[in-house]
Amino acid sequence: MSEASTPMQTQRGYSPPTVTQFSVFLTNKVGKLFDLVEAFDGFTCQICALSVHEASDHAVVRIITSDAGAAAELLKKENLPYSEREVLVVEIAGHHTLASLCLCLLAAELSIHFAYPLMMRTCGTPTIALAVDDMMLAGQILRRKEFNLLGEADLPGKM
Repeated sequence: MSEASTPMQTQRGYSPPTVTQFSVFLTNKVGKLFDLVEAFDGFTCQICALSVHEASDHAVVRIITSDAGAAAELLKKENLPYSEREVLVVEIAGHHTLASLCLCLLAAELSIHFAYPLMMRTCGTPTIALAVDDMMLAGQILRRKEFNLLGEADLPGKM
């Protein structure tokens, strides 16, 4: 585990590593998603995860990149409206399954608002991004159950 993903001590005891997710707002027109992903081609960071939520007149594209600071600069340069949110990134490896992850959070009565897989991982294990009710509590529970939580420095793709 890298230094960036080492648990931080807080007054409540533990702050889990998180990753910045960008929700990019696109008009629902042919080629807009291509324009977004093409902007990252050859850029200093890469898209590690992508999820598209389409409506009749717009789409919200959730992305996780290998460098949140660089991604924010690129999105501003491209004049793309976006918001940021911290999410947990969890490996599903060893004796853990997606069902066991959900069961751990269910036992604590935590809701998963959304989840989607990461496309890139250095060690090849399945990895999922999660937005939950209480990031601190979810992180504490998952760490106690020996899930590996990742921070931005653990993501591949920095050039």
